[in-house]
Amino acid sequence: MVEFWPLPAVLVAPLYLVVLLSLLAGFVIGAFAAWLNGGRRRREARLRARRIEALERELAATQARLAASRPAALPNAAAPPN
Repeated sequence: MVEFWPLPAVLVAPLYLVVLLSLLAGFVIGAFAAWLNGGRRRREARLRARRIEALERELAATQARLAASRPAALPNAAAPPN
C-alpha cells in the first residue's frame, strides 16, 4: 500500500510494482531531458547537411561548366609522353 500524503489517494499495489514503475518513470523523464538537450546538435547537423548538399551541387555544376568549356581534346593528348 502506497499513500500519497497529503493527498487522500491510496494505491494498493505490491512494492516491486511501485519500484519498477518509479524506475520506468525516471527512465522516460531522463530520456526526454536528453532528447531536449540534444536539440541544438541535431539542428546544427541538419544545417551542415544542407550546406554540404548545396556545396556538392555547386561543385557538380562548376565541373560540368568547366568540362563544357574545354575544347575537345585529341585521344592521344591525354596520354603521358613516354
